[in-house]
Amino acid sequence: MEFSQSSIAIGVFLAAYALIISEKIHRTVVALAGAVLVIMLGVLGQEQAIHHIDFNTLGLLVGMMVIVAITSETGLFRFLAIWAAKAVDGNPLKLMIVLGVITALASALLDNVTTVLLMVPVTLSITKQLQVDPIPYLISQIIASNVGGTATLIGDPPNIMIGSAVKELDFLAFVNNLAGISMIILIVNIAILALIYRKQLTTTAELSASIKSLDPREQITDPKLLKICLGVMALTITFFFLHQQLHLESATVAMFGAVLLIILAKKNTDHQLEQIFHKVEWVALLFFVGLFILVGGLVETGVITLLAQKSMELTAGNPVTTAMLILWLSAIASAFVDNIPFVATMIPLIKDMGVLGITNLEPLWWSLALGACLGGNGTLVGASANVIVAGLAAQAGHPISFIRFMLIGFPLTMLSVFIANIYIYLRYLS
Repeated sequence: MEFSQSSIAIGVFLAAYALIISEKIHRTVVALAGAVLVIMLGVLGQEQAIHHIDFNTLGLLVGMMVIVAITSETGLFRFLAIWAAKAVDGNPLKLMIVLGVITALASALLDNVTTVLLMVPVTLSITKQLQVDPIPYLISQIIASNVGGTATLIGDPPNIMIGSAVKELDFLAFVNNLAGISMIILIVNIAILALIYRKQLTTTAELSASIKSLDPREQITDPKLLKICLGVMALTITFFFLHQQLHLESATVAMFGAVLLIILAKKNTDHQLEQIFHKVEWVALLFFVGLFILVGGLVETGVITLLAQKSMELTAGNPVTTAMLILWLSAIASAFVDNIPFVATMIPLIKDMGVLGITNLEPLWWSLALGACLGGNGTLVGASANVIVAGLAAQAGHPISFIRFMLIGFPLTMLSVFIANIYIYLRYLS
């Protein structure tokens, strides 16, 4: 019976994975269908399935989405983009660099999916005014968003999932261990992108002058609300730093920030709340729900434990070899399949490695975070942010081809992971 259940769990999981990769059916529909099948076929009971849903991850995402939804009403991101364009005197190449840095910083402090949703429309507007190809800007923002998101607990969904699963890895731990190396990798990536696109990104003096005439302050539609939003964001991020000392989960902090902002911004009518919650990406959240249940089926039937045992046999339990295997496997796998389902599968596997004999799991967690987040830059389907930028670009009449992105993204990913490899070895394993 156990063998039968594990076979069903593997079959449903692999079928769901194949359909997610094929993009024939929306990934949320696939994940939910797989979750329902796992329950209906008796692999998990309904109570067991609910137990496997990580409500800390979901709560953190909802809280941050609400904060960003209200902040986006102030015009802050349009202000930042036009301020950046003026700061570089409308120079297209310098603008690409500055917008990349802004995207990376915003991705670290908010999350990369929300950041690109807000940055891409503004970028398309400015590049249209400068009459330059927007695709180099969009490619650089995809890469910057994934690298910037690597730096913090809340920056990228894989980090949110790891932080939720491993209580010792709090907001401060992510900053201490990943922010510095993320900054180095960002500088290397942006320098190479600037080198690649330096001859392509040119415009006339007249068009550059037209950017100089814009006033970024005009983009701020509600200064009072902006002050409230910035204050609540600062308080929320402070609480993220202190959440372990305060004995609060990161989801509680994010939801506190969201509720406080709703109250202070006086967004308390039915219509206003509907507008805010309409901007929450419920489709993405339901994808997580289905995914957690699918992986729960693999955990309960012992499939994950078996995979951990085989991995330990392959690396002979050597911490260095195991960390390197996780880093490179995560990066290459995450380049070709969305990094979220991959990380959901790897988390229980690494936990089982701890039970099987590896005493210090910390290098493995940082290897997984770096591999999955940086690997997301390998192809257009590697991370959620990539898919969103590609969709927005296509809607605006500037489709990014899979090959065009991969020719830039994949070599940069391999270089980034190589730098991360050196960092992991020198800091944790030498």
